[in-house]
Amino acid sequence: MSLSQSLIPHVNLWIERNDQVVLSKWRVQLLEAIEETGSISAAAERMHVQYRLAWDRLEEMERGLGLRLVDRHVGGVGGGGAHLTDAGRDLVARFHRLADAIDAYLAGQFRGAFGGV
Repeated sequence: MSLSQSLIPHVNLWIERNDQVVLSKWRVQLLEAIEETGSISAAAERMHVQYRLAWDRLEEMERGLGLRLVDRHVGGVGGGGAHLTDAGRDLVARFHRLADAIDAYLAGQFRGAFGGV
């Protein structure tokens, strides 16, 4: 086995606006967990973080982007809930397309730089 077969390159992608992180892999995972669970608190639990941290990051994203990413419904007889807005789903999809393109580019550059090692 060559050395290059055991090496795996990684990049950490995040997007800022006005020096504020508005999207990152972790933040996109939070949005996806909200969509999948239908709840900010359940998403926080799934991601093993405090509800307050999840709420704060969501608020930071929305404030930084100037967009509502999650529709929230206050609890009651039927309980509360949350789901992504169309804008939220669109940004998640765009982030994944960008991340996939970067990963593909990185893989090619890695093969060129380390392929014979």
